[in-house]
Amino acid sequence: MDRSVFLQEIEKGLPWDILVIGGGATGLGIAVDAASRGCRVLLLEQADFAKGTSSRSTKLVHGGVRYLAQGNLKLVLEALRERGHLLQNAPHVTGRQSFIIPVYSWWKAFLYTIGLKIYDWMAGRWRIGNSRFLTAREVKERMPAARQKGLKGGVLYYDGQFDDARLAINLAQTCVDHGGIVLNYAKVTGLKKNENGKVCGATFLDTETGRKYSIESKVVINATGVFVDDLLALDNAGHTATVQPSQGVHVVLDRTPWQGSRDAMMIPSTNDGRVLFIVPWHGKLLAGTTDTPLQTHSLEPHALDAEVAFILETAGRFLTQPPHRGDVLSVFAGLRPLALPDKRVTSTKDISRSHKLVVSASGMITITGGKWTTYRLMAEDTMRLAMQITGLPSVSCVTKTLPIHGFLKDGFAEDDQLRVYGNDLAGIQALERKEPNAARKLDNAYPYTHAQVIWAAREEMARTVEDVLARRLRILFLDAKSAVRMAPVVASILAMELGKTAEWKQQQIADFKKLAAHYIITG
Repeated sequence: MDRSVFLQEIEKGLPWDILVIGGGATGLGIAVDAASRGCRVLLLEQADFAKGTSSRSTKLVHGGVRYLAQGNLKLVLEALRERGHLLQNAPHVTGRQSFIIPVYSWWKAFLYTIGLKIYDWMAGRWRIGNSRFLTAREVKERMPAARQKGLKGGVLYYDGQFDDARLAINLAQTCVDHGGIVLNYAKVTGLKKNENGKVCGATFLDTETGRKYSIESKVVINATGVFVDDLLALDNAGHTATVQPSQGVHVVLDRTPWQGSRDAMMIPSTNDGRVLFIVPWHGKLLAGTTDTPLQTHSLEPHALDAEVAFILETAGRFLTQPPHRGDVLSVFAGLRPLALPDKRVTSTKDISRSHKLVVSASGMITITGGKWTTYRLMAEDTMRLAMQITGLPSVSCVTKTLPIHGFLKDGFAEDDQLRVYGNDLAGIQALERKEPNAARKLDNAYPYTHAQVIWAAREEMARTVEDVLARRLRILFLDAKSAVRMAPVVASILAMELGKTAEWKQQQIADFKKLAAHYIITG
C-alpha cells in the first residue's frame, strides 16, 4: 500500500462508485465487499486504520454468550455463522480459544452447562468444539490460577480469538488487492450535493500535507462508528443523535500467574450485569471489559480509575492471586458505537449489538451498531442497499469465502507472534537478509525487529510511531513502558523510510510518550 500512489489516483478526478468514510472494522469490511464485486471504491479515514474502537476490543470472535442469555437469538446465530467465516478466511490472525467458567454453585453449573450446549447447537456446521462440565479437579489441573475455595467445577467451551488491528490492516490490504484505494489521515470536511440535494461526493483534507481534495461518488457510506452523528450533522444541521457511546476498558497483565494454562476464563456475572473475560493474548493476559455510558466521544478515550479498579476487583474474586494496580502492564479504553434503540433502555449493556442501516433524505447511507465478529455481514447488507439505491450492477457477494490478505493456514506455532503476518512473513524475512541492521531487535525484551517497522512503513501505510507501536506491532497495548523504550528507534527508522526531518523525529517521540502515559498505571 503506497499512500503517494493512491493520492495520485485521487488527483485524476475520476468519479467513484462507492465512497466509504471510516477506516474501522465496518468501513474496511464494506470497502472489501465493494472492491471484490468490481466496484471502483475509495475509503477515507481521518486518522489511522482502526485507530478508534476497532483496535480496542476484547480480541474475541464470538457469538456472544451474554446475548444468548438476553434472548437475542438472531444476533447469536448471525455471529456464530460469521465467526465460522472469519476463522476460515483469516486463519493467520484468528484462532480457536478454550474458555473455562469456574462455578461455585451446583445450580449455576447446571445452568451454564445447558446454556453452552445450546450455544454449541446454534453454531451448527460452524461449531468449533464441544462444551462440557469439568470437575473441580479438572479445573484445578487446567487452570491452577482459579480460586479453589468453594469450587464445584467449571464449564469448558470454545470461541474464537483474533488480533483486531492486524485484521483491520489486512482488510485494507485486501481492498487494495482487489483494486480499491484506502487512505489514512484523510479527514472529510464536507459533503457535496447536486442540484436535487442528493449527496454526490465529499471534500477531504490530507492532514499530512494540508492539501484539500474534492471527489465525486455515486454513493457515500457513513461508517464512522462513534462519529456517525458528526457526519450526519454535515448532511443535515438539524440531525438528532443516533449513537450512544459506551466505554469499555481492558487491563493487560503478565501471564506468569496463569501458570502455563492455555485456557481463558469467563466470569459470567459481574456487579454491573456484564461478563468479564481474562484471555491469554500475545503472551500476556487481557482482562475486561467495563460498560460506562458516555455523552462525548474521542479518538483517544482514557480509562477511568474506577473502571480499572472494577476489573481488578472482579478478577481478584475468582483468582488465587488477585491482581493489583502495580501488576498492570497496559490499560486501554475503547468506545462502542451502540445504535440507539427505538425504545428507552436503562443501561448501555441492554442496547443490542445488532446493526442498523439508514438512508438519509440526501441518499447517504449510514450504518451504526454491530460488532467486529459480524463486520462481513454488515458490509454485505450495506452493499445490497447501496446497489438498490444507486443502480449499480447487481453483483453477488463473494466475501463468505474470500481469503483475507496474508491468508496462511499452516506453518506457525499457536503462540508465534509472527503468525499475524501470514504469507507476508516471507517479505519481512527477505528484508532481514538484505538490509543492514534489519534483523536487529527494537528492544531485548521482545522479538520485534527493525524489519517489521520498515515493512509497516512500506507495505502497511504506517505513518507515525503510534501507528507502528499501537496497531502494527501491538506493543503499546501489551506493555506500555516497553513501547516508550522502543519509540526512539522506531522514530529513527520511520524518519529514514518516510524522508522526515530530525525535528519530525523528536516530535514523534514526544507525542508518543505523551500518548503512552495514558496506558501506564501509576500509584
